[in-house]
Amino acid sequence: MKKPTDTAEKLLGLRYDAMDERTQKVARHLAGRKHIARNMASDQDIDTSRGAKAADAVARFGGSWTFILIFAAVLVVWVVLNTLLLVRFDAVFDPYPFILLNLFLSMLASVQAPIILMSQNRQAKKDRLNAEHDYEVNLKAELEIMLLHEKLDQLRENQWTELLQIQKQQLDLLAHLIDKNTAAPSTPAQP
Repeated sequence: MKKPTDTAEKLLGLRYDAMDERTQKVARHLAGRKHIARNMASDQDIDTSRGAKAADAVARFGGSWTFILIFAAVLVVWVVLNTLLLVRFDAVFDPYPFILLNLFLSMLASVQAPIILMSQNRQAKKDRLNAEHDYEVNLKAELEIMLLHEKLDQLRENQWTELLQIQKQQLDLLAHLIDKNTAAPSTPAQP
């Protein structure tokens, strides 16, 4: 009796124990006639802690037009307010090279950058898992197509064999009829 993984071994040209883990998984699913596709969005393999969710929210907001517009408005208000106060009252909290503003911008960048990197790392992990899953689904589909081709080839071969047998029977019947007609004496027609 053949092992269920023999089909995958034959199609891939590798021994089962020489296959990587994902290919073995595909071979098992193929042999068991089980589907391999699943909804990756609902998988819980990825970190969903509060910190990870917060990093995603910060990255989502930090990369939006809303953030850019609010940030630009705050910068314009800061500069205009300090410039007008300097001209009118000669009492500003951040004079012209705007050192305090630079400090706040540096602090914002130093906090925002690692948070965005954490979110990107999570997204990269999701993308890797999706790519692995896509590989498994594609490999199984390819193997299934190869099996279908083999079945079609086998059906075609069986059909040709049957057609040749039918043709041989027809030729035998035709030869028998010819022999029967040539062996029977012809009778003259009566006027």
